[in-house]
Amino acid sequence: MSNNWVVENIQNAIDTWNDKFAEIWRLLSQSPEDFKGGAIWEVMVGINGALKAIGYALLVLFFLIGIMKHYNSMQEVKRPEQALKLFIRFVLAKAAVTWGLDLMLAIFKIVQGIISKIMISSGVTGNGGMVPQEQCLRTPSLW
Repeated sequence: MSNNWVVENIQNAIDTWNDKFAEIWRLLSQSPEDFKGGAIWEVMVGINGALKAIGYALLVLFFLIGIMKHYNSMQEVKRPEQALKLFIRFVLAKAAVTWGLDLMLAIFKIVQGIISKIMISSGVTGNGGMVPQEQCLRTPSLW
């Protein structure tokens, strides 16, 4: 290391950059289950259970309100095409409520895969930092 204060400040700045970059990389590539030891994830799973119960109740309520609002009589609902349309809408809404957390995790994994692929193809890894050490330690001959 050089005794020049400019070189030392630049080296400190690059080390700080590399540390922050490694931390950002760890956060982006970490699964939600492993974040902070999984404590936050357990709270989210508990909240998700309560939200599912509320979601199912609202699903049934809004489904019945929608039927009453759009159809004047139950004779219209008895037609096969209308009944199938209502059934498909109900099943899709129930699937969204049931598998909402799983869909969110799948989206997280896709985004993490894309970020990892971009970082690896660019030649940057999260472990070593953004600026290579051999380039950091090079001191200019002018100083």
